[in-house]
Amino acid sequence: MDIADKLRELAETAKASRERLGTEEATKNALVMPFIMNILEYNVFDPKVVIPEFVADVGNRKGEKVDYAILNSEQEVIFLVECKRIGDNLSLKHAQQLIRYFHTSSARIGVLTNGVNYEFYSDLDKPNIMDDKPFLEFDITKLRSHVIPEIKKMCRGKFDLDTVLSSANELKYTNLIIKSLKAQFEKPDDDVVKLIAGRVQDGAYTQKVREQFTPLVFKAMQRFLTNVVDERIASALSSSSSRSDSIETDIEVAHANPPDNDDGIVTTQDEIDGYNVVKAIARQKVAVERVVMRDTKSYCGILLDDNNRKPICRLRFNNESKMVLGLFDQDKAETRHSIDSVDDIYKFSGRILATLRSYASSPDFSDTETVEPN
Repeated sequence: MDIADKLRELAETAKASRERLGTEEATKNALVMPFIMNILEYNVFDPKVVIPEFVADVGNRKGEKVDYAILNSEQEVIFLVECKRIGDNLSLKHAQQLIRYFHTSSARIGVLTNGVNYEFYSDLDKPNIMDDKPFLEFDITKLRSHVIPEIKKMCRGKFDLDTVLSSANELKYTNLIIKSLKAQFEKPDDDVVKLIAGRVQDGAYTQKVREQFTPLVFKAMQRFLTNVVDERIASALSSSSSRSDSIETDIEVAHANPPDNDDGIVTTQDEIDGYNVVKAIARQKVAVERVVMRDTKSYCGILLDDNNRKPICRLRFNNESKMVLGLFDQDKAETRHSIDSVDDIYKFSGRILATLRSYASSPDFSDTETVEPN
């Protein structure tokens, strides 16, 4: 079972057990310990790996404890984990012992969790002082695909502090920028209104101009979002309506001609990016115009010559917490492979080129193929 499946299983446990986990201890046993052991792969029953109730004496403060300390093979603390009861809001105001001990320990990663929500902190701003904002935060019941590779970096056997901290710096500021943009779309502040007003009208930014443009900027930003969504939906529906080939293969293929009503198909950015990667691979051997994308409710199909009898691969990206690449053999039997990101499609270049070769009678295909992961 890969990490995405394990996370999905833990999320189901959280949803089903939420009402019965009324204490912090119950939350730790049902959700946090499985996360540490099954997801991050640190053995919670081995005191050389995980120390529960880790004593965090700092100065005159004696007997304070952090819920878990996770150690590396050199017996150095690399993670400190502080837990709250499921449903509790996560706030550093209620995790002061985590902040204090972070300052004196070898740990560079602090984790605050209520079993469902996780916040990962480091000391990116000032050495040995835990940041007041997390570099990574997620809800295991609402995981997005880009989070899974970041979690994998912190798993035992894969953990490399320099790699994690390098990603952490980018993640932290990317998340803050996203939150800032979201806040501006919900309620643009005066600086944003002034910037936009200055670009669309002449004259000084007076109180009258401010009062005039504040609601206009808000409406324009909301309309912009609506237009983007409408364009994506229109593009997906237009692509769907152009399908005309009937399904005559012995493998699962969605109906080419959609019904008159809305079929609910939305082509995501990951699918578009994946399609572009497949085209980049295929263009080594065939004209790129021959590689066509057809989206369906259950997967996004990539075909040669827009022909259902010539599937190249399938992008099964509809699950937010898991990305799966479907590949075909000479008998058109599909095998599915979990991937962490769109870029991982490049690892299967050899299989994709082999599939193309099985459809091609005249193009000169090379015998050299990209080595795939096991």
